[in-house]
Amino acid sequence: MAPPLRIAVLECDTPVDKVNQKYKGYHGLFSLLLRESAAALGQPEKLDPETGMDITGWDVVIAQEYPNLEDVDALVLTGSKHDSFESHPWILKLVEYTKKAFEDKRVKIFAICFGHQILARALNAKVGRNSAGWELAVCNVDLSKTGKELFGRDKLRIHQMHQDIAYGYPSEVVSLGASPKCAVQGMYVPGKLITVQGHPEFREDIMTELITLRTASGLFNKEQSADAMGRAGIAHDGIAITVAFLKLLLA
Repeated sequence: MAPPLRIAVLECDTPVDKVNQKYKGYHGLFSLLLRESAAALGQPEKLDPETGMDITGWDVVIAQEYPNLEDVDALVLTGSKHDSFESHPWILKLVEYTKKAFEDKRVKIFAICFGHQILARALNAKVGRNSAGWELAVCNVDLSKTGKELFGRDKLRIHQMHQDIAYGYPSEVVSLGASPKCAVQGMYVPGKLITVQGHPEFREDIMTELITLRTASGLFNKEQSADAMGRAGIAHDGIAITVAFLKLLLA
């Protein structure tokens, strides 16, 4: 039997309190998603959902700790409340590490929201605020030809929670799709990486908690809040996205 896949979750933030307590941080949340997706893959002889992955968590914000690339098979770059375009030392360190991981011929990358933008920045694409504003809750993504082939769908439904974007595609990647508010919804390099601007790991309870807190703080107005709440429980394709990454890992 093959040894477990060594997957390092680079925790770029700590979830809000209720989510953090329930799922035990982004490490716990992505561990759950990866195991659910391994079960959905349905190939236990190749990837057992319980024993086939060694998933570790790394605090890249406060502790600024990273795994040695030779000790991992894949990296997951999580979302974050922080801005991917800032020049805080920990963000610059993350960009540099991501660049090295991209250049490594063996390590695979799965990058989510903030992580997707960090990957774009590491490859010299501009990242920043989206003039179109927030994209919230479950939204449709129009997939490219490659995106349709990769995810096995004509359209993608995915949770969104962002007002920052990558402004363009690095030359090294292939587009996976776009939405009316965000032209860069996903990036792909065969055998190397999948990124998505949305959140495959989010669930209805996570989204409703975020909307509630951010509405109470004044970040979202009542109309935005009501619209997003109405889409928070729509079925989405988080598992299908992660299955595609596991297939990339196993290839």
